Amino acid sequence: MKLFVTGGTGFVGSHFLQQALAAGHDVIAQRRPGSRPRIPLTREPVWVDRALDQVFEAELAGCDALVHLASHTPNPPYAPLDECLYWNVYATIRLLQQAASKGVRKMLIAGTYFEYGDAVEGQDFVHPSTEMRPTQTYSISKAAATISILGLARHIGLQVQILRIFQAYGEGESTNRFWPSLRNAALNGHDFPMSVGDQIRDFIHVDDVSKQFMEALFFKEVDAGRPHVRNIGTGKAQTLLDFANYWWTTWGATGQIKPGHLAHRPGEVKRIVANVVDRHIY
Repeated sequence: MKLFVTGGTGFVGSHFLQQALAAGHDVIAQRRPGSRPRIPLTREPVWVDRALDQVFEAELAGCDALVHLASHTPNPPYAPLDECLYWNVYATIRLLQQAASKGVRKMLIAGTYFEYGDAVEGQDFVHPSTEMRPTQTYSISKAAATISILGLARHIGLQVQILRIFQAYGEGESTNRFWPSLRNAALNGHDFPMSVGDQIRDFIHVDDVSKQFMEALFFKEVDAGRPHVRNIGTGKAQTLLDFANYWWTTWGATGQIKPGHLAHRPGEVKRIVANVVDRHIY
């Protein structure tokens, strides 16, 4: 299969490229000029060094699928709303329209569980049909992108899957996030202060995220004009403290985890676990 992939140097994008190339796919990968993959690649795609809002019609011609993994400021501090809307909505829709004009109909779009926002409160398992009530600039723009993409897919008959990624972790993750911070402390013999760790999350390794995107390429039940939304997670609930203790033991850390030394983040939701069984068909 010939793929056009955006965000090829990002966290998920780097791992997806590794798997797609290992599986023998022909891959054309967009990247911002000067960016490098988060992990070493055993093979290289055909790189296109160009910002997301540029023209890609020549590269899209002859592709079987578009895998859109690029996103603007997915980690704090988030960019202002107008900037997020430009890259996550306008540039994305422009790219999809270019792909459609070149005959590409199969499209996988990376979404995020942040799109659900505070609508997840009180849900044991978050269903893909859950109302979107985002509260931050990044998540607002991703929810707006979802609405726009769903509308475009219905309007011009695209085979679209929006795959909302839950708590991904692993090699290449931004260093200020929980798992890399935990690993840094463990491997350097430091203590690790954290909150009490009673937050319940759906942790999924980035390799498993990429694997589910790979499998979605061959999902045959997506009809033209009837886009699907589903969650990418494990469906398993785990407290932050249990997650930390597991990896602390795995790494043979000599320091101590110190729960309760940090406060919860303001407005933090207690439980966010994916319903990974169902999909929502529009």
